[in-house]
Amino acid sequence: MGKPRLLFLAHRIPYPPDKGEKIRAWHMLEHLARDWVVDLGCLVDDPADAQHLPVLRGCCAAVYAAPVTRNGRIARTLFGTRPGEPLSLAWFREPGLARWVRAGLGAQRYDAVLVYSSAMATYVPPGPGGPLRILDMVDVDSEKWRAYAASAGGPKRLVWAREARTLLAFERRAAAQFDRTLLVSAQEAQTLAALAPEVASRIDWVENGVDVERFDPKYDWPDPFAAASPAIIFTGTMDYRPNIEAVSFFATEVMPRLVSLLPAPHFHIVGASPSPAVRALAELPRVHVTGGVPDMRPYLAHAAVAVAPLRIARGIQNKVLEAMAMARPVVASPEAHEGVRAVAGRDLLVADGAEAMAAAVTRVLAGRTPDLGAAARTAVLAGHDWKATLKRLDDILDAAARMKAA
Repeated sequence: MGKPRLLFLAHRIPYPPDKGEKIRAWHMLEHLARDWVVDLGCLVDDPADAQHLPVLRGCCAAVYAAPVTRNGRIARTLFGTRPGEPLSLAWFREPGLARWVRAGLGAQRYDAVLVYSSAMATYVPPGPGGPLRILDMVDVDSEKWRAYAASAGGPKRLVWAREARTLLAFERRAAAQFDRTLLVSAQEAQTLAALAPEVASRIDWVENGVDVERFDPKYDWPDPFAAASPAIIFTGTMDYRPNIEAVSFFATEVMPRLVSLLPAPHFHIVGASPSPAVRALAELPRVHVTGGVPDMRPYLAHAAVAVAPLRIARGIQNKVLEAMAMARPVVASPEAHEGVRAVAGRDLLVADGAEAMAAAVTRVLAGRTPDLGAAARTAVLAGHDWKATLKRLDDILDAAARMKAA
């Protein structure tokens, strides 16, 4: 008997795994391709990523990668959003991919469908029968928009409040139409269950992991930092609003509190696509903006401390897991710590607010936490190795399939 067939739909091409959502999607796809014949359908919003399609074709039976442009998405969102529908759905709608999915489902080609992110759920029509349907919602995105609205004013507040309201209604409908809905952590699953109690029994979670062999401190990396002073590092895609707010807060409110340290530390913002607001931070004393780098590991390896001062955060932060895997001391906000299997004070430091974060960073730089980095890697090895976290995905698929067949 041959392998079962799986349709995997993703809102972004899952390779290279250089962004949070792409990291999770790639490790899931690579893992499932060992036991399933996988067809992949995805959107490609960066033309440079098309060069990596041979990697995906090497592990998938078929790949449909639909290119999308920002201008096309804006037009589709402005003119294609239906009354009462969240803007997110039109942003990720692509007619060619929709036709390809309908053809595969109409031919009864698949034993299961895994949809990655709630916005892609519209590609799989509701209805009885058909393949096993799994929705990996990852995060409760409506809660992110609700947080955006709460901190905004004027027209943005109205638009984001509408997005939060309409997206939550859609998330509830989507969870009702799929056999299982996955979130990135038990906490995030509990959030959705509280917001959608009618589908609580079909909600589960698969935690994010980290490639502990790739992110390993044993390798001897060249030092990328020109300054001889301690390096504080933040990693992430730097046109993403929570990251922009986090580095702006740290550069303007925490760094001035560290100026008296000897030697004075430098803050390095490392990540692709820095927004104008992020690039402007490089004008501040001892703040550096690198932009995209070919490999994050040398920066992590030579950092004195990694910080994650996020004030809006959903799920599990890959930046925290990667720094911990590299045995780096981590100072995180409570929001960035949520979902990470690590004990505050033993495996990482958790600080809320500028004064507390400056005090925690000072403790690390003063050498008062000598075991923090080693404890961080131990915690990640125990709780966030992809090999272990994805075993839960297999168990969920098996259980859902048995229930559907019953």
